[in-house]
Amino acid sequence: MEIWFLLLGGLVLLIVGGELLVRGAVQVATRLGVSPLVIGLTLVAFGTSAPELVTSLQAALANAPGIAYGNIVGSNIANALLIAGVAAIISPMMIASTALKRDGIVMLAVVTAFVAFAFFMPLGRGIGIVFVGALVAYVYLAFRQERSSAPQGHGAIYDKSLALQQTDVGLAPSERLRGSVVVSGLIALGGLVLVILGGRFLVDGAVSLARGFAISETVIGLTIVAVGTSMPELVTSVLAGIRKQGDVAFGNIVGSNIYNILGIGGATALVAPGEVPAEIVGFDNFVMLGVTLLLVIFAWTGLRIGRREGAVLLAGYAAYIYFILP
Repeated sequence: MEIWFLLLGGLVLLIVGGELLVRGAVQVATRLGVSPLVIGLTLVAFGTSAPELVTSLQAALANAPGIAYGNIVGSNIANALLIAGVAAIISPMMIASTALKRDGIVMLAVVTAFVAFAFFMPLGRGIGIVFVGALVAYVYLAFRQERSSAPQGHGAIYDKSLALQQTDVGLAPSERLRGSVVVSGLIALGGLVLVILGGRFLVDGAVSLARGFAISETVIGLTIVAVGTSMPELVTSVLAGIRKQGDVAFGNIVGSNIYNILGIGGATALVAPGEVPAEIVGFDNFVMLGVTLLLVIFAWTGLRIGRREGAVLLAGYAAYIYFILP
């Protein structure tokens, strides 16, 4: 019971803390006159990935690389199979060709780079700098596209931001704000504290679960931790599907996968450089690459992911979980 309390309590603190962190940060940035577009493409789009980021960083620092990198790889697999499958079954995803050509290819490229680097060498600080730098460049290019007078379809991180703001209007920049910037800052700080505590509880619970039930930390990271920290993506994609906004759901998934590799993977390599566990390098990384390619192919054929493809993706995730569980 203590182990499950740590796991569930950690997940709750991560999700609630991530919500407060982003909400407070958005309010502070709005009061400081930051552009709503900049807020959307940075704080909102990636702020709700704070649970995944903190969990991977704390796991890496606690010498649990299976949980740290299992969380990253498992989240990408869950996004491409579980979340995309559920969203497509609810409402077929219609994909803008320009967004697919840029963001889909970027997603495939960064996943391929991660797989290649992890196969041939440890993920050191040099690779971490490259990944984080690539994320900054990607956000900058997305910002330039969205600022243009006639953008040819919104990009993935814009759609991710839109999905989150539609799910929780408190995450959207607003001119009518109550309270002071100090109060907003305290909300953000409180959220950060909860995220850090939640990450510690989740990592401690995951390590204890692995030891108590003789399950590898990597499997726990790829399943319970990865799916738990991906709950915000699941909720926002499902709600976008219910609203018949399949393109937004697809962008939310693609944007999350790009950030998982470049942002979380890069930050983990910077803070705690080391080797990706051999079982992930030899199997799960290639599963991630394969399902990423499959998702892009499904999207490319007819510029839609229908219910039939969604069922295939869900079945694929069930098969993957069955295969890796002891």
